[in-house]
Amino acid sequence: MKQETKQCQNCKQQFMIEPDDFDFYKKVKVPAPTFCPQCRLQRRLAFFNLINLYKRPCDLCKEEKVSMYAPDAPYTVYCPHCWWSDNWDPYEYGRDYDFSRPFFEQFNDLWHEVPLLGLSLDLPTTLASPHNNHAGHLKNCYLIFHADCSEDSAYGMVNFYNKSVFDCSLIRLSELCYDCIHVFKNSRGIGLNHVVESLDCAFLRDCINCQDCFACANLRNKKYHIFNKPYTKEAYFKTIKQWDLGSYKTYQEIKQLAKEHWKKFPPKPRWDELSVNVTGNYVFESKNCKQCYEVDGAQDCKYLFMMSDPPIKDCYDISSWGNNQTLSYECNVVGENVSNVKFCQEAGLTLYNAEYSKLSTGGSNHFGCVSAKKGQYCILNKRYSKEEFETLRKKIIQHMNDMPYTDKKGRVYKYGEFFPIELSPQFYNETVAQRFFPLSKQEIINKGYQWKDPEQHTYEITIKANDLPDHIKDVSDDMLQEVIECAQCRKGFKIIQMELGFLHKMNLPLPRSCPFCRINKKFNQWVKNLQIVTRTCSQCSSEFETSYSKERAKTILCKQCYLKQVV
Repeated sequence: MKQETKQCQNCKQQFMIEPDDFDFYKKVKVPAPTFCPQCRLQRRLAFFNLINLYKRPCDLCKEEKVSMYAPDAPYTVYCPHCWWSDNWDPYEYGRDYDFSRPFFEQFNDLWHEVPLLGLSLDLPTTLASPHNNHAGHLKNCYLIFHADCSEDSAYGMVNFYNKSVFDCSLIRLSELCYDCIHVFKNSRGIGLNHVVESLDCAFLRDCINCQDCFACANLRNKKYHIFNKPYTKEAYFKTIKQWDLGSYKTYQEIKQLAKEHWKKFPPKPRWDELSVNVTGNYVFESKNCKQCYEVDGAQDCKYLFMMSDPPIKDCYDISSWGNNQTLSYECNVVGENVSNVKFCQEAGLTLYNAEYSKLSTGGSNHFGCVSAKKGQYCILNKRYSKEEFETLRKKIIQHMNDMPYTDKKGRVYKYGEFFPIELSPQFYNETVAQRFFPLSKQEIINKGYQWKDPEQHTYEITIKANDLPDHIKDVSDDMLQEVIECAQCRKGFKIIQMELGFLHKMNLPLPRSCPFCRINKKFNQWVKNLQIVTRTCSQCSSEFETSYSKERAKTILCKQCYLKQVV
C-alpha cells in the first residue's frame, strides 16, 4: 500500500502510516491505528504505574502488603505470593459474552472482579525481594523498578544484571556502583553519567573504557586523568586524596565541580551503538528499528520503548519488557517468550496468540481475559474448544466494530485499539504517562482520566537531614533506628542495613533525600534524555537529531564531528 495520512482522533493532529507499517498490520492481522504514535504511547503508559506504592490488605490472605494499587481502588488485589499460588482459580470468574454491550464494558467488569497481582513480581523475587515492582529474578534487592537479574541492590529503575549498585538507574551489567545513570559494564563507579566499560572511576560523563579517572568528560581508553588532565599513577592517587568522598559536603562540592567541567565539552549527541538503520535514542545492537527509545537487541521494529531484554523482532508499539518477543502489537509490560500478543497489559511468560488480556501468563489463545494463568482457548476467562473459540472470536471482533466502545470524550474504540485510558486502574498522575505527557489536575479530570491528590502522612521524625553526620566514618549502626526527614519532600525515611554496609565499604556519605526523591531525580533526567530535538552541528552546520536542547547544551556536534573529537 502507499503512504497514507490520517488524523488522530485524540489530538486531531495528522500522522503518517508508511507502506512498511501497512505490511506489518497485515502480517499481524490488525487494522491501521486511528491514534497517532504519541497518543498511542500515552495511552499505554497510562496503565503503567512503575514506582508509586501503597500499603493495602491482600484480599486473600488479609495481611497488609505493599501494592501498586491504592487501598481504595475498587479491585480485588492479591499479594504476589497469593496471586501465584494455586489457592484460587481464575476460570471461576468466566462468563458468557454479551452481544448487547460493547466489549470494553464487559472486560472492565471482569477487570474489577478477577484478582490482580499487587506487585508485578515473579514468585522467586516475591520470596527474596518483595519490595520492588515490575521486576524478576532479583535477590536481596529493595525498591528497584523495571529490573531483572540483579542482586544486593537498592533504589533505582531500569536495572539489569547488576550486583551491589545503589541509587543507580539505567544501569546494566555493573557492580559496586553508586549514584550513576546510563552506565554499562562498570565496576566501582561513582557519580557516572553515560559511561561504558570503565573501572574505578568517579564523576565521568560520556566516557568509554577508562580506569582510574576522576571528574572527566569525553574520554576514550584513558587512565589516570583528573579534569581531563593526564597524571602519572603516583600523582593521580596523591591528587585525588584531597577529595574525601566519605564527606557529604565534599561529595556535593566535587559533584558540582565535575558538572561545571563537563560543560566545556560537547555531549555525545545520541546513543545508538552497534545499530544499523535506527532512529530514536538509546538503541543498541539493533537493526531496522524506527522511533525506538531505550531498546536493546531489536530487529524490524517500530515505536518501542523500554524494551531492554533481547531478542525482540517484528514488534510495533510495545512499551516495557521484551525478552524473546515476536509479532506483537500495542502492548504494555509484556514479554518473556511471547508471540502474536496484541492489545495486552502486564502479560507474558510463554504466552502465545493473546488479545485484549490483562495478566495472562502462559498458555495460548486468550481473548479478553484477566489473570488467566496457563490454559488455552479462553474468552472472558471462560474456556472453549478450539472450534468454539475461533468462531466466537470472529463474532466478537465483528461486534467490536459494529458496537464500538465510546469513551466520555467521544473517542471511538473498535477492534484494533488498545484499552481506553478511562479504564485504567491507575491514577493518571501516578503513571509513567504523566512523566512524558504531563497534564494538570483539571486537564486529567476533563479528559475523563483518574487523578489522585498526594497522600498526607505524619512521620515521627527523629533526626533532620541537616543534622546527619557529615562523614560516613562517624555513622554507627544506631543510624538504622533513626527516622530521617527528607531534605526535599520532608517525608520520613530510614537507612537500611544493606545500604549502610555499602556506604561504609565504598566510603560514601549518608543521603539527605529519601529513596523516592533520589529515584525521581534520575527519572526526570531520563525523560529529558528521551526528548528529541533538531539541532545544527556547531562545527559542520549539518542538521541532526539529539536529546540536547540549546538550554541543556549550547555547543553540540553531530555524530561524525563528535567522534572525530573524542577518538
